[in-house]
Amino acid sequence: MTETTADRTTGTARLLVASNRGPLTVVAVDDGDDQITRGSGGLVSGMQAALSTTPDAVWVSAAMNDRERSLARRAPGGRISELPEVADALHGDFDVRLLPIDALTFRNAYNGVANSTLWFVLHRLYDLPTQPSFDATWRRQWNSYIRFNRAFAEALAEAAGPDATVMVQDYHLFLVPKMLRDLRPDVRIGHFTHTPWITPDDFAMLPDDVAHAIVDGMLGADVIGFHTERWAELFRATARAVTDVDPDGVRVFPLGTDPDEMKRLGGRRSVDSALRVLDDTVGDRLLIGRVDRTELSKNVFRGLLAFRELLRTRPEWHGRVVHAVYNNPSREDVPAYREYTARIERLASDIDDEFSTDEWTPLIFEIGDDYPSALAVLRRSDVVFVNSVRDGMNLVVLEGLVLSERSPAVVLSRETGAVEVLGDDAFVVNPFDVSATAQALHDALSTPVEQRRPGAERMRAAAVKLPPIDWFQAQLDALS
Repeated sequence: MTETTADRTTGTARLLVASNRGPLTVVAVDDGDDQITRGSGGLVSGMQAALSTTPDAVWVSAAMNDRERSLARRAPGGRISELPEVADALHGDFDVRLLPIDALTFRNAYNGVANSTLWFVLHRLYDLPTQPSFDATWRRQWNSYIRFNRAFAEALAEAAGPDATVMVQDYHLFLVPKMLRDLRPDVRIGHFTHTPWITPDDFAMLPDDVAHAIVDGMLGADVIGFHTERWAELFRATARAVTDVDPDGVRVFPLGTDPDEMKRLGGRRSVDSALRVLDDTVGDRLLIGRVDRTELSKNVFRGLLAFRELLRTRPEWHGRVVHAVYNNPSREDVPAYREYTARIERLASDIDDEFSTDEWTPLIFEIGDDYPSALAVLRRSDVVFVNSVRDGMNLVVLEGLVLSERSPAVVLSRETGAVEVLGDDAFVVNPFDVSATAQALHDALSTPVEQRRPGAERMRAAAVKLPPIDWFQAQLDALS
């Protein structure tokens, strides 16, 4: 009889989470020491809450930099939660295992395949006349992606107790469910995809063996989760086209936001201070707010074009509206992202040059890691603007509905998962139609707050219907 991992060694963990990025961040500070901080945000908080209430819970993630790799190598079995300096950050709530995957393998898997291939395919971002091109260099990157996923599968198989539950997160780890199933047939496996999905024809852009490996890998899970029924049905169609399998474990778990957590974050003194600065600039004008990453799928460039067209075609808004755009830098080590960031900076400058006066600055445009200012924008927004090319859900629009103190209108791309959550109360736009988006911005700005309020209340209720802890628990229940 062939010996399985379960026969050779069995861990004790009853619940395991696997994700590329973990709940801790390690960076260098000025004195040369490591600064270890616990992750924030609703999604991380939701999974942390479930892990904290489950005995023998483990979060397995990859070391993201050399300092994290060094920390993982010093810890017994990579269990960095056993190190005193890490235990202080975790408060002993659960175990963290960090995988010190070598830097080249990590870089190839993370940048070469996950971020520069899978993300582009699933968000339909490629410039098809020239990209993609799956050559020998890319094949080496794909082999790294396989090794990266195998490292996770082996670590999970080693740590999982008998009949444990393993929750695998996102497109970085598409191959893990089947690899883990082969090693540990006794465990229950869930996989959740936070991105959108695409048609079988779009997915066929990938090499045939790669497409099959990804779908086959995901089908190793007992439950395969997506944010919306649209993405779930597209995956079912892809699975049938690629493997002739009609999957029966595909489920929908729309992730919402935690109103208490957002109110806590949005009510900090640093946010109050940023809001006072914003109010000094905006005055009594209406504010179109958007908070994004400089990420190609977020469509900031066409959003700025739409605002420019609004000002060009509707001069009645001159002096009466301000558009605040706060972008967090994203994937600056990927050339396409650096070039895109430069393009939106130039466009923002052009808009400022064309319309600014001594009394009115129509555009507040910032690229930087300034979370308090971003939350201040959401608190002050009369219109929350999201025009993503494609988005699995988009939590920012949900957070904006919770934080805004002005019963905001919402201008929202039809290609976001949030459209299914917010229903008919948003101004829904084609993200490629700049003129229609400009018209939607005009309509949203023209709606008096008394008329906005009922729709904003309905959208706010939908936004908090499944907060992260309940979203995660719903998946655990499905696996049970």
